[in-house]
Amino acid sequence: MTDRPGKHRALLRSALKRALILAPILPALGADTREALLLGGPAVVAATWLSLHLLPPQRPLRLIRFLALLPGFLWRSLLGGVDVAWRAFHPRMPLNPGWASVPSDLPDGGKVALGAEFSLMPGTLVAGTRDGRLLVHMLDADQHLEGAVRLEEARIARMLGQPDTAHESLPTSGAGPS
Repeated sequence: MTDRPGKHRALLRSALKRALILAPILPALGADTREALLLGGPAVVAATWLSLHLLPPQRPLRLIRFLALLPGFLWRSLLGGVDVAWRAFHPRMPLNPGWASVPSDLPDGGKVALGAEFSLMPGTLVAGTRDGRLLVHMLDADQHLEGAVRLEEARIARMLGQPDTAHESLPTSGAGPS
């Protein structure tokens, strides 16, 4: 016999958390008028419903841990922008582009979050995944990502209620993904 009320409560709890995460996007998009909220409110409901169907809740998302990630996320966004601007305006434009294939044991939704974090790190962009690994393009192939990668992966794993798993190394090559 299954615990139907327990499953419904977990689904409702997950839906509320996701709606709380999506709702702050409305003011950022300029939805501060009543008319915009009339369109944005149903959009949040639809996005929440879609997220529940595309990525059903498996483990509880730790909302407080998600919120704890935001300051670092914003700080790295700023640092990433400054780094790219510095490289663009530097007289010699110091670029040494390359690729890294980064292993990750996070579930698909966690890999998406980790990819978003990577893309905001200075000079990096996640270009896709292959065989459970993130394909990262870097403006400077000599930069050391390992420490930052493991730190962010551990934070996201904790947010998702998963144990932290460490990897040996990050193989890097100058060639792009094939």
